[in-house]
Amino acid sequence: MEWTMGAFGARSVQLRSARVLAAAVAAAVLAAGLALGAETRPNVVLVLADNVGYGDLGPYGGGELRGFPTPRIDALAREGLRLTQYLVEPACTPSRAALMTGQYSIRNGLSLVLVPGTSNTLSGSAFTMGDMFHAEGYATAIFGKWHLGRDPQSLPTAHGFDTFYGIPPDWSWDSADYLDTIRLTHSYEPAHEARVAAATMIVEATAGGPLRDVKPYTAEVRAEIDNELTDKAIDFMARSHAAQRPFFVYLPFSMGHYPNIPSKAFAGKSRIGNYGDKMMEGDFHVGQLLDALKALGIDNDTIVLFASDNGPQGMTVRELGNNGTPDSGFSGPFRGELGDASEGAIRTFAFVRWPGHVKPDTTSYAMVSEMDVLPTLAAIIGAKLPADRPIDGVDQSDVLFGRSALGHREQLLTFIGPDLVAVRWKQWRIYYRDIHSTGEGAQRLGGLESASSEMNGYPKIFNIEMDPGEQLNVAFLFPWVLDPALNAVRGYERSLKAAPSPLAPNVTRFRGGG
Repeated sequence: MEWTMGAFGARSVQLRSARVLAAAVAAAVLAAGLALGAETRPNVVLVLADNVGYGDLGPYGGGELRGFPTPRIDALAREGLRLTQYLVEPACTPSRAALMTGQYSIRNGLSLVLVPGTSNTLSGSAFTMGDMFHAEGYATAIFGKWHLGRDPQSLPTAHGFDTFYGIPPDWSWDSADYLDTIRLTHSYEPAHEARVAAATMIVEATAGGPLRDVKPYTAEVRAEIDNELTDKAIDFMARSHAAQRPFFVYLPFSMGHYPNIPSKAFAGKSRIGNYGDKMMEGDFHVGQLLDALKALGIDNDTIVLFASDNGPQGMTVRELGNNGTPDSGFSGPFRGELGDASEGAIRTFAFVRWPGHVKPDTTSYAMVSEMDVLPTLAAIIGAKLPADRPIDGVDQSDVLFGRSALGHREQLLTFIGPDLVAVRWKQWRIYYRDIHSTGEGAQRLGGLESASSEMNGYPKIFNIEMDPGEQLNVAFLFPWVLDPALNAVRGYERSLKAAPSPLAPNVTRFRGGG
């Protein structure tokens, strides 16, 4: 399928891109003193989509077949490594905590999505990817969604990032609608509404400094935010390169998260409504980043990682803000969505590109967790990780460089709030709590609205290679799977003796007595 933008959209995007690339090239010229061929550590660009499913993008069977071509992402996959068992945590805050720290989210008290009224927030003692790169002399920046807390000790600029620009750091992309729905229902008094308005701002901060308000975060700003974030990321790369510093850019942009509101340049470009439009817009931004690296002459010196934070959101927001079109992604052959403990929630896409180092047009079936990103990058740049806490991630550089087909992981635990709900061991999924949909008819919902209940002493077991949709419980056909799964659980329990996890968050369990 060929597609074209309207005259207005094409002209505005091209002009903006030209300005950004021109600035990037100009900054590169200022770096003429940089010795060619000098030994330098790679730059790292980590792009994180939001709620994009395993089956959404072209390299995993989506793209054109889903009604939205993704040519630049398809090219990215051909130029690098495609992971087909990239595993995450079930929802936004837990997944981002695990990615940034290399630890299960529960170890930092972040095993539920951070929402207004909850106390879970990133501790000042946490060690993040920002801390690691900063300690190694990298210029560090985040543009977009942090979602790990707005307390001073929780901000990215308190954890190794030189620069932060994005949405409220304790909220997600849908917070642009908060004031509208408050006013719709007349639920808040004026003073309370004013406090929400004061918090619903695009903000910025620099290392060690406070948050500064930039402008109100509205639906109109939401529609164009990824343009702004991508431009800022490109500008930061250019300035860092001009200053002869390696850089780490973390770009957690809005592609995929409800309500998907495409920019003017991409509205109506797909065949499935706003969700598809936003996928095509995200594809364009990935291309902008790659073009900028080439314009700067640092394409071969930069690792690009592109992944999603978790599986797609589905039934709970299927008609939200899209004129009746589904605002939901596709988990491919796997069961479940954002908020579940099932394979479709925790298995999503991931690409790694590093020309001259990562072999192009390759695929790996190795089990790789998002927690593995931190120790893998540490090994590549020669950074040290803290020895005073468990690091649940493992170095998977052997997978990246084609030295290992299976990698160094064969198990993964899944937590929701205070509960260990499932274990993945090799091709098996073992459930210790029964996760199922709730409600009836149109209100029968899974994902974040699913129910969880105790079992009768025996877990459910599914073989996701035999049964990707997890429809056949084979616990009594393969009971021996319980033993290695329990070994994984016991290993985690042993780690708690030296490093107990903080109290996990919840918003449903309250004490009834003294």
